[in-house]
Amino acid sequence: MKKTYQHILTVLTLCFGLLATAQQDPQFTQYMYNHSVINPAYATATEGVINFGGLYRTQWVGLEGAPKTGTFFAHTPINEKMEVGISFVNDNIGDVVNENNIFADYAYVLKLNETSKISFGLKAGLTFFNTDFSNFSLQSGNASTDIAFNENISKTFPNAGLGTFYFTDKYYVGLSAPNLLTTKHIETENGIASTGVQDIHIFLTGGYVFNINPKLKFKPAFMAKSVKGAPLALDLTANILINNRIEAGLGYRLDDAVSGLVNFKVTPELRIGYAYDYTTSNLGNFNSGSHEIMVLFDLDFLNISKGFDRSPRFF
Repeated sequence: MKKTYQHILTVLTLCFGLLATAQQDPQFTQYMYNHSVINPAYATATEGVINFGGLYRTQWVGLEGAPKTGTFFAHTPINEKMEVGISFVNDNIGDVVNENNIFADYAYVLKLNETSKISFGLKAGLTFFNTDFSNFSLQSGNASTDIAFNENISKTFPNAGLGTFYFTDKYYVGLSAPNLLTTKHIETENGIASTGVQDIHIFLTGGYVFNINPKLKFKPAFMAKSVKGAPLALDLTANILINNRIEAGLGYRLDDAVSGLVNFKVTPELRIGYAYDYTTSNLGNFNSGSHEIMVLFDLDFLNISKGFDRSPRFF
């Protein structure tokens, strides 16, 4: 069915607002369990175990053209100093803009002492950028549609990223730039000048595990994101972990949303989680919030955890 001008106004605003020199990379509420996507240096340093993770986010439900984001990662150590993996991000805006990022990740891990390690990581891969204007009907009657949307766009860009990650079994700090190569996604279409630039995003993350007692842990965390042309984005989260099985907490995204989070360790290998964001900005008048589902799975293909109690995966 053809979309009317009124219906696609919001889509266009979101699409080209995100493609201009402003915040472009997708955001996550359960970022503490989605590190591989934003930081290639993220490492668990547990040999013989492949860590899988997936996250799906539908943002601003009820708002025409709102983003939907899916991520997947898998990584494993190949020895005590090197960890390799893959990461994938799909970002869809109103079924008009569709972007896929596929990366190979490499991390080099240095043991600093008996309790702490630092890793340095690199990402390399491709960004596939596509637009679909086929359902746009910008004017009523028999008038021709806007020539700026006569042709769809399909482009592929090389990309690279880097990061560093310091971690112990109690806390971590990470600094990364997952997309280092600035690229122009839209330059000139049918004589209409319109430029969209993918700018470099800088991520700073951190978290700590406070042992209140053997069955209760307090896990504060933060993520700060900076990009040219946009204000600093800051997430603050406070979770409680019970019996290393049930985790629940609250989050706050500066000038944007408040969140509720919960996840469950279904089996020793499988953890699932859910987060809900209530929008506090002006967009809150036009949507019912954002939903996010997370799945983590650890494949112990060498059975190295059999016979001893391996440290829980807190981050």
